[in-house]
Amino acid sequence: MSGFRVCAVAMTAMLSWSCAGASVVRAEPAQERAATADIDAFVRRAMAEVAVVPGLSLAVVRGDEALMTAGYGVADVETGVPADARTRFYIASATKAFTALSIAAMARRGEVDLEAPLASWSGETALPADMAAQTSLTDLLSHRSGLDNEPISFRAAYSGDHSWEGMQALLAETVRRPDAPRGTFRYSNVGYNLATTLLEGRFGRDWRELVERETTGPLGMTATTARIEEARLTSVIASGHLADTGAPRVSPLQKEDATMQSAGGLVSTAQDMALWLEVQLNDGVLDGRRVFPEGLVASTHRALAAQDTTFGAYRREGYGLGWQIGRSGDERLIHHFGNFAGSRAHVSFMPERGVGVAVMINEDAVAGELADLVADYVYDRLNGRADLAAAYEEKLTALKARRDRRVEGLARARAERAQRPWTLSQPLSSYAGTYVSPAMGRMLVAAEEGGLRVWIGVLSAKAEAYPDPETIRVELVPLNGQTIRFEAPDRLVFEGRVFVREAAWP
Repeated sequence: MSGFRVCAVAMTAMLSWSCAGASVVRAEPAQERAATADIDAFVRRAMAEVAVVPGLSLAVVRGDEALMTAGYGVADVETGVPADARTRFYIASATKAFTALSIAAMARRGEVDLEAPLASWSGETALPADMAAQTSLTDLLSHRSGLDNEPISFRAAYSGDHSWEGMQALLAETVRRPDAPRGTFRYSNVGYNLATTLLEGRFGRDWRELVERETTGPLGMTATTARIEEARLTSVIASGHLADTGAPRVSPLQKEDATMQSAGGLVSTAQDMALWLEVQLNDGVLDGRRVFPEGLVASTHRALAAQDTTFGAYRREGYGLGWQIGRSGDERLIHHFGNFAGSRAHVSFMPERGVGVAVMINEDAVAGELADLVADYVYDRLNGRADLAAAYEEKLTALKARRDRRVEGLARARAERAQRPWTLSQPLSSYAGTYVSPAMGRMLVAAEEGGLRVWIGVLSAKAEAYPDPETIRVELVPLNGQTIRFEAPDRLVFEGRVFVREAAWP
């Protein structure tokens, strides 16, 4: 990639801008130097004023050049390790574009047919035959299949309790959504999980191998990986954080290999995301070299499912193969965002202007929109918006007000829950045990310090009181409450599924 990457010499512990490993290829025009300096100054100011986002990673691309790749703040508040352009951040659902492009590349070679029924290439599977005969990969990847499979998605993204054989068997749990028939857009992880489970069953390669072979490998995105536990041994991974009490703390739930999945399972760096944006803007050409066949990348940007929704300031009109198709103001914006348990990613580009931005941050409880605010500032600064300073003064003030309201609301909710009386009628020890759902897995309930603690796979949470009889509340995913209802004597219900105490199985 040609282009100029600005490197700052002076750094501070909490607001640093690093271009470690970057090389200067050519002298940058004064106009671009001024723009990147303004962007840098805005990011520093925004992080300082918002105050609860520990680290931020930024890539800005125009045409075939990276204007800047930068890292700010720290990867982890406990270690204080600075974030730079090589720090890996979790990109969550922005992974979908990588998975979809990888499958589209297979289709271009004729290994699968995106439009054909799944049954035409998948072989014998546990997926109900009528669904396999009426659903295509395009349906799954554009969220218009009308199908759902909660057990596969829960195990893949949350509990991590899965095996190859188990996921293949769980294809039988696929159901039709009564609220979203085939052809209707409904966003979820399930289409990607189903697609890659079927592909793994047919070709024997899991989704990680698929993405490495088809996408990140050819692009030289060596820091972008789903193998997060290995990556932690050799590089800095930004931890997800929550600022629910007003100051950032490391989230109790972090990604592991078992929960890195095809709908949300990559970590990446500012430097790698600059490569990704360049090939999106140039239809598969990177640094003057054609990496993907002409038209392949562009094909993923076409709307395949219609929608008419908004997300913050963005209008969404359709969904392609791993990309939201919409607008920011009057500009066409192809984008995908992602968040999970304290991590937030914004990946977008404006094809007509030839500009792309990736922003990754490691807090998403009260200030996740900082990622969008920084991206918007980049687009407006590069476009020469006349009222830039006044507009972003207002936007920053609004974000801080939302942060404060959320912190106050979360504190109020915690206080209210703390006053609830327990509705469990038996001694706590009587609820302890291992409960099993064939679809959802094994749940361990244990008496602990005058209360109960619940585990399912890698998820764990201390239980809270809940108003309904024989019911407890847990946050297996931080800040997302779920209920568990005990049905005497050996059953509980979680997420609408019945779990039976293991000793009670015949």
